[in-house]
Amino acid sequence: MRKLIFLIALLAMATMLAACGGSGNDPAAPAAQAPAATTGGNAANGQALFSQSVLAGNAGCTTCHSLEPGKALVGPSMAGIGARAAAAVPGQSAEEYLHQSIVDTNAFLAKGCNAANPEAQCVAGIMPQDWPQKLTEQEIDDLVAYLLTLK
Repeated sequence: MRKLIFLIALLAMATMLAACGGSGNDPAAPAAQAPAATTGGNAANGQALFSQSVLAGNAGCTTCHSLEPGKALVGPSMAGIGARAAAAVPGQSAEEYLHQSIVDTNAFLAKGCNAANPEAQCVAGIMPQDWPQKLTEQEIDDLVAYLLTLK
């Protein structure tokens, strides 16, 4: 029960932070940062980062993203993302897509955030906008390496 209350409080706080702290960018505008190919990411370290309920002061990945296929929490399920990422954006590798999705969270708005309507587009600004300031490039590479294992 305590975990449930903590999770609800954390989600409420994350939602308020997302509503207040947007990047000010138009979601349809081109990405501010060019996608970077990751090299040297450590999947085990990325899994440890992904699994944290609070990461660098923000709601952690696992707080909003399920690893169960089709299970939407706040964000879409990450089940199979390693296989889907390569085909997500023509001309972009899976690594580039995942990296850009972390550093510019509104660059690609996926589907699957709404359990009642899995085909509905996710809303801009829900995911924290400040990962590039809060995570090191190595941590981002580690997260990408982990996500690539989720096939």
